[in-house]
Amino acid sequence: MKRLIRIISVIFPIIFLAPVLAFSAQAATVKVNIPDEDRFEPYVITVHVRDTVQWVNNDTDDHTVVSNDKFTTAGHRGTNHIIPGTQDTGQPGTFSLTFNKGGKFVYYCRFHSHLDKDKQPMAPGPDGGIQDSKGNFGTPMNGVIVVLPANQ
Repeated sequence: MKRLIRIISVIFPIIFLAPVLAFSAQAATVKVNIPDEDRFEPYVITVHVRDTVQWVNNDTDDHTVVSNDKFTTAGHRGTNHIIPGTQDTGQPGTFSLTFNKGGKFVYYCRFHSHLDKDKQPMAPGPDGGIQDSKGNFGTPMNGVIVVLPANQ
């Protein structure tokens, strides 16, 4: 009888508490900063399924988060959202997405890059962007989010 009680006392927590502990893990919110220049910081982040990514636009200019659907596998295809800058309200604009599927979310700002024939982001060129003294228009404003399964 004592052996049975010991076995039950070991098995009970495993059977009944393990699922509760597995689902009690808090989903995180990870921030992508848009500083007072045309870029996403950091360029690449790694999150887990059920995590939320929040873009915070600390620039005076408006920016966008546009999904590059050719390379996006983590859901949210067709995303095209303007994030207001601080110029109008004095407060940074924000935009959030929660990821419920593993994969990649590849995105860019449609004001500060466009897609070439291979669907790769490139700098805006003569019709937009800031040109340096050598005639270059800099790097395109884009980023990548890697979404891992929740248990990794």
